Amino acid sequence: MSRKSMVKILAALLVVCGGLGSAVAQMPNPYGPAITLENAKKAAAPALAEAAKNHWTVAVAIVGPAGTLVYFEKMDNTQLGSAEVAIDKARTAAQFKRPTKAFQDAVAAGGDGLRILTLKGVVAIEGGIPLVLDGKIVGAIGVSGATSAQDAQCAKAGADLVK
Repeated sequence: MSRKSMVKILAALLVVCGGLGSAVAQMPNPYGPAITLENAKKAAAPALAEAAKNHWTVAVAIVGPAGTLVYFEKMDNTQLGSAEVAIDKARTAAQFKRPTKAFQDAVAAGGDGLRILTLKGVVAIEGGIPLVLDGKIVGAIGVSGATSAQDAQCAKAGADLVK
């Protein structure tokens, strides 16, 4: 392999690795007080409405910044395993200060991104989003029961209400 080819490959690897680092970077927002029960219910409502509108059955969990469950609701006929997954997605998003999609993308990229699989408490599946109020992370929403992209669509509906 020529030196020129090696330099091109190295440059490409640096770009990929640089992108990987930013994909999983934590949000700069500080933690704030835990979301109130009233606001947690308000955040869950549009997530559940989005699921109902699309004929999906999901579980929705809202946690505080430390990952403590504040509110939970499971639609009728949602698979039972989705209850724990929704809570785990919310905890991951809150405790690691980033959407769970960042972890999913890093794992999908392979290479160094596979290290994420060794992190305790990380669910690398889209559908968990931090909740930010007044510039502070007050918790997170996690949705499970549909595809990961559909879960994220529902979670975004809830997270957008909190802002």
